[in-house]
Amino acid sequence: MRILVTGANGQLGNELRIVLAQAISDEVFYTDKEELDLTNAKAVADFVVNNDITHIINCAAYTNVDLAETEKLECNAINVTAVKNIAMAADGNGAKVIHISTDYVFDGTAHRPYRESDKVNPISQYGTTKRSGETALIALAPDSIIIRTAWLYSPFGKNFVKTILRLSKEQNEIGVVCDQIGTPTYAHDLALAILAILKCHQWVSGIYHFTDEGACSWYDFAKTIVKLTENTDCKVKPILSDDFPRPAARPYYSVLDRTRIKATYGVTIPHWEDSLEDCLKRLKEL
Repeated sequence: MRILVTGANGQLGNELRIVLAQAISDEVFYTDKEELDLTNAKAVADFVVNNDITHIINCAAYTNVDLAETEKLECNAINVTAVKNIAMAADGNGAKVIHISTDYVFDGTAHRPYRESDKVNPISQYGTTKRSGETALIALAPDSIIIRTAWLYSPFGKNFVKTILRLSKEQNEIGVVCDQIGTPTYAHDLALAILAILKCHQWVSGIYHFTDEGACSWYDFAKTIVKLTENTDCKVKPILSDDFPRPAARPYYSVLDRTRIKATYGVTIPHWEDSLEDCLKRLKEL
């Protein structure tokens, strides 16, 4: 294999650097926007051809959910145009694609974990562009794999865990929404799932859901973070979404059903609390 990882300086990209280096001897090309402009179709096609890429793991995305409501062109360029360019380059060179998508393609009105076959209905610009990226990839490179994930965190970059750690040191009380339910996902666990797909003897294209096991509210997540750090000086207070208005709408319920990826690729998924403990240990060592 000759693997291209895009968005390599993000949370998942950095975890893939660690996981792939430990587990495979194949050549991996790590790029971010400075090394490869994914919105430039010729640049993407040339890179894939010149480096004889066999697999593309697309971690690049515009993920600022609120800013996407106003920066629509920028969001569309990364979440749709770039995906089209990757799909065309892959199809032209016979490369396989693993593309990372999101729970935000759903509207959050379900009362059970979302399956891959469930109807999508994004309610934000971010979710709309991520769904458009999915459909473009399926149309242009139908042998691709799409992995929808949610609530990603890691020791790298900006994320909810690091924000709560900072706020809990600065404030005696923090309010966190308690009426949005989902599943925290440790980027390291997602990287291991991608590795399992790469090493599997079979390639089964289509859409898969991956998060850690379990479900909770953002409030529960924050309270657990503070509890595990043994910070008794900060109180985590539950608030409603209406008390914390944001430019972009969020799905109230976005738990994903993980059955298909476990059955197809034999992926073992830890509970989110166990993975959170591991991440907090790593953060202490930094």
